Amino acid sequence: MTTTASAAPGTGSPTAPAVAPGPSSIGPGTVTETAGAGLCTAGFVLTAGDRTFLAQAAHCGGTGDETETDGCTSATVPLGTPVTVRGDRGAVTGTLAWSSWNTMQARGETAPDTCAYNDLALVELPAGAEPSVGAAVPFFGGPTEVRTTPLPAGSPVYGLANPPGSDGERTVAARAGAVAGDVGGGWGHAVYTLEPGVAGESGSPLLDEQGRAVGVLSSLSTTADRPSIEYTNLGRALDYAARTDGPAGLAPVPGPAFTATPAGVDPRELTTPAGPGVAG
Repeated sequence: MTTTASAAPGTGSPTAPAVAPGPSSIGPGTVTETAGAGLCTAGFVLTAGDRTFLAQAAHCGGTGDETETDGCTSATVPLGTPVTVRGDRGAVTGTLAWSSWNTMQARGETAPDTCAYNDLALVELPAGAEPSVGAAVPFFGGPTEVRTTPLPAGSPVYGLANPPGSDGERTVAARAGAVAGDVGGGWGHAVYTLEPGVAGESGSPLLDEQGRAVGVLSSLSTTADRPSIEYTNLGRALDYAARTDGPAGLAPVPGPAFTATPAGVDPRELTTPAGPGVAG
């Protein structure tokens, strides 16, 4: 069974806003909560002209059951819905500005793989929020750019976990994994990790071994012999947005230098199922 990983509740030429490349209060790993829908984890920071966005999964706006993962038929909130973005120095209210689910439904999309795996949405941050926004993926740095080539099986990848603690508060942690293979005809990547994904981590970012942005967390699969986490292929999802009604000039903001061995992170937390010291 596959389920989503969201949790229940001018004038003149515009210029790109000044988003910090390093970490800040709002950025990848920040908790988002879409009104009337779910709680998720922000992915990459993107800009389009003078607009600033956080990526999240489109299903974060879904209003149906967690097993409703078909973006062409599942109920979802409308564009303009408020999204609370909980930075570590206070919350701001953004809006759902674009969603692949809304676009696919408006266009009458029927391709099964596209409907199942094109799972990207953009939360537009309010004007003036830029000083609190940072592009860096916690622990690892990056992104350097968007990966546009396939991810071979076995490739190491790096992302974020965001589990709730005993008090319900979420704490972002480093996660490493190994690519199991493509899913959905290349619309997504299946990733094996030692620690399984949990509800509320949808939208969180995935980087390759060079720090390139490769995906946002879409769903948790329990149908295989080993449970996997599935990520929407970011390059393909951004291409779909550009070909349809996404914001013109949309692009991820580059972060700082990438490292696969972040300081202060126990190497055991970055072990993958195919890594050293893991019994087969």
